[in-house]
Amino acid sequence: MSKANVPVLKEPAPKKKSGRKIKTILILLFLALLCVLFFRSSLSKISVITFEGNTYTTEAELLGVSGLQVGSPFFAVSADHIARKLEEIPSVQQAKVDKSFPGGVKIRIEEYPIAAYELTAEGILQGLLANGTRIELKDGSMPVDKPILTGWKADDESLVKLCRTLSQIPDELTADISEIVPSPTLSYPDRIKLYTRSKFEIISAISLLAKKAEYMNEILQTQDPGKLTLLDADSYVPYSAEEDANDGQNDTTHD
Repeated sequence: MSKANVPVLKEPAPKKKSGRKIKTILILLFLALLCVLFFRSSLSKISVITFEGNTYTTEAELLGVSGLQVGSPFFAVSADHIARKLEEIPSVQQAKVDKSFPGGVKIRIEEYPIAAYELTAEGILQGLLANGTRIELKDGSMPVDKPILTGWKADDESLVKLCRTLSQIPDELTADISEIVPSPTLSYPDRIKLYTRSKFEIISAISLLAKKAEYMNEILQTQDPGKLTLLDADSYVPYSAEEDANDGQNDTTHD
């Protein structure tokens, strides 16, 4: 018997790749055109910039430092970079930047709180923030439950330490303090005198004030006006006791 002839199978011809390459190139060109059109359109630009929380720095100053403006590229600068630049402003403690597409930028500013007020040599009242930064007060604003600092030099390092200390003490413990003046000694270079609205005169030191604040407030609320010393050793003498002592000395002199 003769063997049947088996047909030889032809190898499939390779598919042409030129058509696929053209399609890929066209797609890439189309995407590139879309990108160009997008970055030239208003969708890629900042359209709205809003600020929250800024009291001591104007929006114009914040915009100048941040470098932002309506119409700037939305994706050009990161939110963290903008926040770091804003935190270089002395009054700004923290900045948070939220970018929302398309074109929205919202900036939340947290400023240092006011620790005290300062009366300058020219008789002008200005604010002192917790980090010692001086700010101008708005017209008509009046100090509320914060002491006024008088007699301090502008470059006094103790002044900055005092502002930081005051900001760490609860308001209810410092609300009665009306004035603080420097009164340094060799033993206590940061010694201060405090005068209260309840007619007390207090001697303390910046480095001890936070630790002594609660005891000081207790004396102010429970005792008659007098002289209070809050250093390494504490003492309290009411004015009435001083007057009695002075009267006794006068009577002895007359006798």
